[in-house]
Amino acid sequence: MVTLSKIYTKTGDGGTTRLVDNSEVRKTDVRVEAYGHVDEANSAIGLALALGGLPPRLVEMLRLIQNELFDVGSDLANPLDPEPKWQPLRIEEHSVERLEGYIDELQEGLEVLRSFILPTGTPAGAQLHVARSIARRAERAAWRAREEHGVKEVGGINPLAVRYLNRLSDLLFVMSRVANGTEHEVLWVPGTDREKPETGRH
Repeated sequence: MVTLSKIYTKTGDGGTTRLVDNSEVRKTDVRVEAYGHVDEANSAIGLALALGGLPPRLVEMLRLIQNELFDVGSDLANPLDPEPKWQPLRIEEHSVERLEGYIDELQEGLEVLRSFILPTGTPAGAQLHVARSIARRAERAAWRAREEHGVKEVGGINPLAVRYLNRLSDLLFVMSRVANGTEHEVLWVPGTDREKPETGRH
């Protein structure tokens, strides 16, 4: 159980912070950067929900994902330990598989794209694109943390947490298409001599 009785502690004024295992690292550590981006992605999803207008099924999925992103952040903030003193909170395979199931479910109602789409549309749909791009950034930072800290040895990064972020960005892309619908989907027109972009699919 988490208790937040005091919001500011002044313990980070020297440019350091503590991880879940209580080890001290610089705030510029790539691990800290990674779970910071995860927090930002979660906030972006929260704004998409607050804007309203999303189908109930998307809201249900996103509420679960918001909770799970706290798990991802905790996982990234907790260096791997082959002999932990207590069972750590980790992303497991079933969480990744659930995202894949969501993608397959939502894809069934969508037509195949013949071009890339512009990150726009309805307010909630456009905001899901923002969340998608932040999730991609979080994944890139998590990969840098993997390269720096490893994946198996003490202090490493759980590879499933990184994989989760990859699947999440894919899911958010599909969710943006569902939220926008055909009438609000704007296709990319490549090249310098562009005609007016078309709304909808070819």
